[in-house]
Amino acid sequence: MLAPMWQRAAHRGVPIFLVTALLLGQSPMVLAESSAQRQELVAALRQLDALERSVADSAAHTSVTPGERYHFDYPRLLADLARLRAGIQAYLTPSRAQPRDPSELVGDYRTERASSPSPETTVEGKP
Repeated sequence: MLAPMWQRAAHRGVPIFLVTALLLGQSPMVLAESSAQRQELVAALRQLDALERSVADSAAHTSVTPGERYHFDYPRLLADLARLRAGIQAYLTPSRAQPRDPSELVGDYRTERASSPSPETTVEGKP
């Protein structure tokens, strides 16, 4: 009589035990992933630093040739890199729950130089 009661109790307790063991076993794994993710994001910030220095140096040493139609838009790239940095830093050091900024990266870094302005004409059509 005691054996069937024990078997029923054990049978009911097994799922609870397994769920508890899985949840407790998962917590260190989540913390480990969070720690690894944090390290990877900090490394990404260091890489962004190096990339920003390289882009700024390239922008300083590159002059736009007067006859060129297209040139690389360094300020737009630097703004996008700053936005990436701000997003990573906000994730790593959240102050409290904030709404997400919905603006997106531009991504198009080739700009067309505006054609030289034509001489203005007067009302009579003469320059």
